[in-house]
Amino acid sequence: MRRHFLRTTRRVAGLVAALLLLLTPARAISTWSDALMPDAMTSHTTLADIQQRDFLTIATRNTPATFYEGRQGPTGFEFELFRRFADELGVSIAVEDDHHINGVLDQVAKGRSDLGAAGLVLDQKRPGVTYSRPIMSMQPMVAYRRGAARPETIEDLDGLDIGTVAGAGTSQVLHDLQKTHPSLTWRESPDIETTDLLKMVNDGELDAAVVYAHEFKLNRLFFPGVASALTIGDPVTLAWAFPAGTDPTLVERANAFIDDMRHSGDLTLLTQQYFGHEDYLEYVGARRFIAQAQTHLNQWLPHFKRAAAQTGLDWKLLAAVGYQESHWQPDAVSPTGVKGLMMMTRNTARHMDVADREDPLQSIDGGARYLRYLHERIPDGVAEPDRTWMTLAAYNLGLGHLYDARRLAKLQGHDPDQWSSIRKVLPLLQESSWYTRVEHGFARGNVAALYVRNIKRYEEILDWVERSQYQFSSLARATASNTPTPVFETVPPVP
Repeated sequence: MRRHFLRTTRRVAGLVAALLLLLTPARAISTWSDALMPDAMTSHTTLADIQQRDFLTIATRNTPATFYEGRQGPTGFEFELFRRFADELGVSIAVEDDHHINGVLDQVAKGRSDLGAAGLVLDQKRPGVTYSRPIMSMQPMVAYRRGAARPETIEDLDGLDIGTVAGAGTSQVLHDLQKTHPSLTWRESPDIETTDLLKMVNDGELDAAVVYAHEFKLNRLFFPGVASALTIGDPVTLAWAFPAGTDPTLVERANAFIDDMRHSGDLTLLTQQYFGHEDYLEYVGARRFIAQAQTHLNQWLPHFKRAAAQTGLDWKLLAAVGYQESHWQPDAVSPTGVKGLMMMTRNTARHMDVADREDPLQSIDGGARYLRYLHERIPDGVAEPDRTWMTLAAYNLGLGHLYDARRLAKLQGHDPDQWSSIRKVLPLLQESSWYTRVEHGFARGNVAALYVRNIKRYEEILDWVERSQYQFSSLARATASNTPTPVFETVPPVP
């Protein structure tokens, strides 16, 4: 069972905090020793017990909508919620994330976790479990394979091979619909996740899948062959689960926390942060990139070249990373709080001794040194240019996830020292049948593969510009006057 311990409050002694930052600069989460975890907790654990032991145990799922290890450390909508709740209680969190929905509920019902936070639907009939106040509504919908006939009514679902996650609430919606549409059939499993279903639709293994609209929106960029069809049933309610015999004070504190988050507007902001953005990766054509370079790059060019000279990296690579990260905007901020021209995380900035992430000179210098740091930690057997491409992937999703991809490449009989092998297996980090077999769990592997491809493309353009000895102003005039320029393949937007 994979357990993580995360210190979230100011109670950490300075020396311990410093050691954690030194040992895990890009990952604020560390394994919590089984010896320190209770073998089993009774369902009568009180809030005082939790505060005495100094941590709250959480059962969750390793999915993009709940909890996973992102570039800046642990992240996810529900992770952010229960982290803030633990802060309010003044305790840390111990997270077990290797469950599916039924596993989470079993863990809670048996009193082995204080709280279940895993995309759970409020279900008053579930024995051994009591629920919090509603957190958000979740609308079931049908996703279908692009190019096939788009289902527009419930009747259009007849005869389709449909899949859904058992226990997620979507199967209950289908059961309710079946009462009035008896010909409706589907397949369900408790051992798959939404990303698995969307991949099956994308690959033609399913005609359609019933998922939640916010999960579809979060994952749609990774599955270009999948489109939305229609919503079905009424919205259901997301809630936290507690052991039925738990201390009512804990549930009351959770309900008060949820109410405060809603009334302050923080819950709405958090929902928009995780589910209201679709611009994870923007594709642009060569001409737009050249135009942006003409207007934005010149002022940063000396600093990219200085950082390149200090780190031994190509200035064009550093500039391409800066463009992919922020479009060379020094005040850029991502929905998850990554900041600056090179979009550094807080932990990375500390590790690189960057005092102000929004200072463009510090950001370029720190980002370049961090790329060099990652470059030196790629295994010795990896030659160039594969070493650089793996470095970029690690910059995007973390070194741990890159090591996981190398393990998966070995498992599949591929050469882990070849970028072509890593590029093939990176998407597997989004499939539960694979990411549960590696140390760092779920990662947006498709994003990392596209991230590297974009940067390679931008670097090629800058290389062409440098070799042709044109100034960016000349290129802009040539573009405006329709003078022929080299033809570069334009990557289309991912639907």
